[in-house]
Amino acid sequence: MQTVRNAFKSSLPVLAGYLVLGAGFGMMMKAAGYSPFWALAMSVFVYAGSMQYAAVGLLSGGASLVTLALTTLMVNARHLFYGISMLEPYRKAGAAKPYLIFALTDETYSLVCDGRRSVRECLLLSLFDQLYWVAGSVAGALLGEVVPFSTQGVDFALTALFLTVFTDQWLHSKTHFPALCGAGVSAVCLAVFGPDRFLLPAMAGITALLLAGSLGQKQDTRKEVTPDE
Repeated sequence: MQTVRNAFKSSLPVLAGYLVLGAGFGMMMKAAGYSPFWALAMSVFVYAGSMQYAAVGLLSGGASLVTLALTTLMVNARHLFYGISMLEPYRKAGAAKPYLIFALTDETYSLVCDGRRSVRECLLLSLFDQLYWVAGSVAGALLGEVVPFSTQGVDFALTALFLTVFTDQWLHSKTHFPALCGAGVSAVCLAVFGPDRFLLPAMAGITALLLAGSLGQKQDTRKEVTPDE
C-alpha cells in the first residue's frame, strides 16, 4: 500500500493537468462530430497527448491513415529516445514492460527518469496517469454534448503542465542531473538547429548523456563494493 500511496502522491501534478487537457481533447472530438466512444478509444489505445489534439484536425479534415501515421511518428519521435533511456530501469519489468513503454508520455517520463523508483511504482504511476487522461477525455466529450466550449488556446496547458512537473521533480529529486541535462542540451540544440529542427537532436543528446550518467553511477557503485577480508 505504501507504494500505491507514493505513486499516487507523485502523480498529483499530472492529475490536475491531464483532467483539464483530456477534457479539452474530448470537447474537440465532440465538436468535430465524434461520439464520446471515440474519445475513450483514442485515449485508451492511442494515448498520445498533443498528437491526439492534432489528430482531431487531421481526421475532421479528411486526412488519410497514412498521413495520420506519418504525422504521429514525426510528432512523437522523441518517445523513441525516452524508451532507450529507460531500457535499464525497465529491464526486469517482465510482462509489464510493453505497457510501461506504451505509457511513457512526457509527464510520466519526467517522473520515472531519475531511476529512484521501483518497477512496480513506475507501473502504478503510468497507470494512474493514463486513467487521468482517459477520465478527462470522456468527461470532456460528455460535457461537450451539453455545454458549448471554445478550445482556442487550450493546447498551452500542455506547456504549463510540463513546467509544473519539471518544478515538482526539481524540488523532490536528490539529483538535478536529468533536469539540467534536458534544459542544457535543449538550449544548445535550439540555438544550433533552430526551433523547427532541434527536437530530435536534443532528445538524442539527452538520451546519450543520461545513459552515460547511468553507466558512470554503476561503475562508482562497483568501486565502492569491496570483498570481505
